[in-house]
Amino acid sequence: MLSLKGLNKLSHSVKICNVIKKYDDFIAVNDISCEIKQGEFFTLLGPSGCGKTTLLRMIAGFNSIDGGKIYFDDKVINDIEAYKRDIGMVFQNYAIFPHMTVFDNVAYGLKARKVPKDQIKPKVMEALELVQISNLKDRKPSELSGGQQQRVALARAIVIKPGVLLMDEPLSNLDAKLRVQMRTIIRKLQKELNITTIYVTHDQEEALAISDRIAIINSGRIMQVDTPATIYKKPQNSFVAGFIGTSNFMEGKVEQCSPDATAHIRLDAGLEFSVKLKKRIEGPVKISVRPEQFLINDPDGQGIPGEIQMYTFLGDFANYEVKLADGQVVEANEYTKDIDFVRDIGHKVCLHFNPERVSVFNEDGTEVFS
Repeated sequence: MLSLKGLNKLSHSVKICNVIKKYDDFIAVNDISCEIKQGEFFTLLGPSGCGKTTLLRMIAGFNSIDGGKIYFDDKVINDIEAYKRDIGMVFQNYAIFPHMTVFDNVAYGLKARKVPKDQIKPKVMEALELVQISNLKDRKPSELSGGQQQRVALARAIVIKPGVLLMDEPLSNLDAKLRVQMRTIIRKLQKELNITTIYVTHDQEEALAISDRIAIINSGRIMQVDTPATIYKKPQNSFVAGFIGTSNFMEGKVEQCSPDATAHIRLDAGLEFSVKLKKRIEGPVKISVRPEQFLINDPDGQGIPGEIQMYTFLGDFANYEVKLADGQVVEANEYTKDIDFVRDIGHKVCLHFNPERVSVFNEDGTEVFS
C-alpha cells in the first residue's frame, strides 16, 4: 500500500464566502460563494477573462482578497501566507526546474519542508510510481516530452501531501490526444488519493469528463454549480446552455399559460407545444435544443420544415446543418444505429423534439422550465 494514500485524512474542505477581487474599477471576482467538499474534484470553468484563474490564485495565496473569506475546513486562510496554506499547485507552464533531474524536481518541496533525508527517496519514488515515470528519475526536463513534464509537475505537487491540490489549466499546452490521456491519469490519481482538487479550465469537454462538480463562471460571477450531467441537461440560464456543448436557441412566445403554469408556446419557426413551467409567465421566451434532442422526420412528417445545408459524418452519428423555413440554421444529430443512410445536402426534413427535454428561458435568460 502506497503511503501517499494517507492523503484522504489530510484533505480539506474549502468554503468560499462572498469573495471579491478588484483591479481599480474592474471587478475580476464579484461576490462569489461556493463550497467544495473534502475529496471532491471541483472545476472552475468559463471563458478567458471570466475570473476563474484569479479565484484560484486567491485560494493559493498568490492574489490578495479584497472582500469575503476563504476557509480550509473551519479556518479562515485570508491572511495566511501562500507557502503555509497546505496546498499543492500544478501550473499551466509546468514550472519545473530545467537544471534539476526529475528526482530532484520532485524532491524539492520535501527538502524545503525539512523532511528527513532518509524519508525523501521513498516518498519521491512513490510519487513517481503513481504518475508512472519512475524510470525517468535521472532525466532532465529537456529530455522529456510535454506529457512527461506534466507528470513531473503533478508528482511534485502530490509528494508533499497537500490538503488541497490546485491545477491551473495544466493540459492546455498538450496536443489533443495527450490531453485526453493526461486527464484520465489525473482523474484516476485524484480518486485514488481522495485529495480535494480545484481545477481551472476553459475546455468544456475536459471539465465534463473529469469533474465531480463544475462551477460555471462568467464576468466574475458564478452562473451555476452542479454535476456535469445536470449542467448539460438542465442549464439554469441561457449563458450556461450556450457555453456548455452546442445549443440551438429558438425564439417563441407563450400564447397562453394556465393557473398551474402549463404554458402553450408557439415558436417563430411555427411549431407549437405545451410544457409545465416553474411559474406563470407571458410574452417572449426562447428555448434551447441540443442537436441530439432533435428528431429528424421525413418532409411530410410532424415538425418544423427544413432543408439539409451541410452534413458531417462522424462514425457513430451524422451532424446536420438544417435551414428552417424562417431562415434560421440549426444543428441536428442522427445516430447511425438508428438509420441506414446519411441524408445528403438538399434533403428535405421536418424537425421535432420532446418538449419535456428542452430548456425554456424567459427574456433575461433565466430558466423557467420546471
